[in-house]
Amino acid sequence: MLTDRFGRIHDYLRISVTDNCNFRCNYCMPEECHSFMKQAQLMTSEEIEALAKIFVKHGVRKIRLTGGEPLVRKDFDEILQRLSVLGVELLITTNGSLVHRHIEALKKAGVTSVNVSLDSLKGNTFEHITKRNAFEQVWSNILLLLENDFRVKINAVAIRGSIEHELVDFIELTRNKPLHVRFIEFMPFTGNSWHKNKVITAQELLANVQEQYDIIKLKDEPHATASKYKAIGFEGTFAFITTMSKQFCGECNRLRLTAEGKIKNCLFGKDELDLLSALRNGDGIEELIFKSVQLKHAAMGNQFEKGYQLTNVNHVINRSMVSIGG
Repeated sequence: MLTDRFGRIHDYLRISVTDNCNFRCNYCMPEECHSFMKQAQLMTSEEIEALAKIFVKHGVRKIRLTGGEPLVRKDFDEILQRLSVLGVELLITTNGSLVHRHIEALKKAGVTSVNVSLDSLKGNTFEHITKRNAFEQVWSNILLLLENDFRVKINAVAIRGSIEHELVDFIELTRNKPLHVRFIEFMPFTGNSWHKNKVITAQELLANVQEQYDIIKLKDEPHATASKYKAIGFEGTFAFITTMSKQFCGECNRLRLTAEGKIKNCLFGKDELDLLSALRNGDGIEELIFKSVQLKHAAMGNQFEKGYQLTNVNHVINRSMVSIGG
């Protein structure tokens, strides 16, 4: 088992298959001209499978494929198929724009749950955020996933000054559809113009929801990052991911593999070890994985020990979100 020095067992691996994306969301991708990795830098489908097998050997039971946008990879269906035989729960996070091209591959691989990033339900606002006129396609694909019996979670980044205007609209999605909407507190990454004043906390959002709806608190799963609720009589649920206001690091069971094969033991951590180079050179992989797990800090990569309100974002060392995979 991959157990760190704080006794946390890591059985969940998030694999970024590319740092490329067909959207340009400003909270994810740096504002300056962004260059993506060259093909030779990325893990091949065979290398992804080889590394995943080692993690599974040591207790990983859940793998989530992320990007960038994972579905822009031409061999995404092959990657899915390779990982589908490992006996793990296989999940993806996507912006939803290309789902219609891969729906059969997702079903064949045994994927049952899909997270879709969607920060606005208004076409104009959606285009302003993503720099793409693609809302109708994304929404159509969300409905397609529901029609094919996938569990669909919608991830909306909550940025002060914007999310308040659509909060009720997002909750209304859960009235007659089995959708699970999750509001994610705005997190700082390289180049995303984060500021503490842009953070609207889950507590604030919850108070706004309670003004409109009668709600109940639902039981959260072990290692959950989201605190779940339900409006009484509604089919779906909503939740808050409280990364900034209420850390959940004590229950963390996640490791991350970047698109170029580096292991990150924390979303906010600066420590990375190069598994892909070791694999290509025939060097030991397992030693590096165990070393990374042991290097993991107690909370927030040891970069937010004073809380987000006292954090100088200029002193935080990390990647852009698009190059981590979330």
